[in-house]
Amino acid sequence: MFSRASFPVIDVHTHFDPGATARQLAIMDAQNVRYAVNLSAGWAGQGLEEALAQERATGGRIVPFCMIDWQGAGAPGWVEASVGILRACAAAGVRGWKIPKVLGLAAGDGRGNRLHVDDPMLDPIFEAASALRLVVLIHSGDPRAFFEPATPSNERWAELRAHPRWSFADPRYPRWSEILDEFERRVLRHPSLRFIGAHFGNAAEDPDRVERLLQRAPNYYIDTSARIPEFGRLDPARMRAFFLRWQDRILFGTDLGVGPGESPLMLGSTGESPPTAAEVTRFWHATWRYFESNDRNFEHPTPIQGSWTISGIGLPPEVLRKVYGTNAARLLGLNLDR
Repeated sequence: MFSRASFPVIDVHTHFDPGATARQLAIMDAQNVRYAVNLSAGWAGQGLEEALAQERATGGRIVPFCMIDWQGAGAPGWVEASVGILRACAAAGVRGWKIPKVLGLAAGDGRGNRLHVDDPMLDPIFEAASALRLVVLIHSGDPRAFFEPATPSNERWAELRAHPRWSFADPRYPRWSEILDEFERRVLRHPSLRFIGAHFGNAAEDPDRVERLLQRAPNYYIDTSARIPEFGRLDPARMRAFFLRWQDRILFGTDLGVGPGESPLMLGSTGESPPTAAEVTRFWHATWRYFESNDRNFEHPTPIQGSWTISGIGLPPEVLRKVYGTNAARLLGLNLDR
């Protein structure tokens, strides 16, 4: 039971190396994943060509989203060059643009300041994405615990100890709510642009906040990637009601990372040691169990993300079909029936 998804899946949040196609397809087939969106496709000359070749080689099953180069942001000509990257990506058949958390946390504005997610300088790039009919998947911020002191009392201490660079407790970084405010203003500024808020709208700790933006922005979707441990520990009745209400705007995602050869998988996060076969099995089993059962207090998919349990929300079949695949198929123009 729960060895694979009950209905066809589109995973809108993965990181796939083009050199590991066979390995990726084997995982997808085992879990009933029909399509996967590769968010690590880069841009022309920086990985896009290989990602597009992978898409062709898989009959379109691995779908690349492109990126832009955030280095040099704010320099003369950078905005125009970024628009050019998106135009070239769209001309090559790319369906979407991935924005990593470097925007808002690390990228500069060319004037010695942090580049805010809602900086007006970026407006022409987002407007170009809208005109090109690209879907924009944006990761802003990180778990709230990453903005708190990285000490043993932090509930994500095991993860922060393994990845000290993931800590944003230093006051030079914006606070969790500040970067979310910027993100929300960005989404609301572009009502014709289709956004996906990565990692449960970047605020899995606060579904009420996520819901408020869904209410205000009909062009806005969220994915579930790497946040079942977070929203899964919340009241299951509350979360079931959330999924039922927003069943047309929630997309399945894992943040699964697959590299070539014997490189370890990334199962939403990584620890100090590569995942064992048992941990890989638990990752998938707990994922499907959360959505498909009403079981209580079981181990979540990625224990390094927190030492607590989760409880399932037992979604009805018609909602599972939407969340697992048909919502993403509609948004990205993919055919689940082939």
